Amino acid sequence: MPSESQPYADGRQPDQDRPPVADRLDDDHFPAYTMGRAAELVGATPAFLRALGEARLITPTRSDGGHRRYSRHQLRLAARARELVDQGTPVDAACRIVSLEDQLEQAERTNEELRRQGADTVQGHR
Repeated sequence: MPSESQPYADGRQPDQDRPPVADRLDDDHFPAYTMGRAAELVGATPAFLRALGEARLITPTRSDGGHRRYSRHQLRLAARARELVDQGTPVDAACRIVSLEDQLEQAERTNEELRRQGADTVQGHR
């Protein structure tokens, strides 16, 4: 079991540039999954994930050894693309649809955050 002075079982210290482990576990964009595990979770083949990369829906991070690593966010996009492809949508079209859905979701989150900030500002001036 790691001690406070040795956070990792092998005695390594955490990198100063990397967030603490707990933060990485909660980070939806942390590239935690290998290609094989990602393909298994999505229910697809590694070739399908490579095709999504070629279509620029997802761009996996590369490990120091050059291996692809995927985040949970990327896996959700890949799973949605797989649903569309399974329904007969061509891969390129599925990627465009998923990309637009993702952009819309991000815009809605941004709008909600701005609304909350605006409400907080209005209440702060009362």
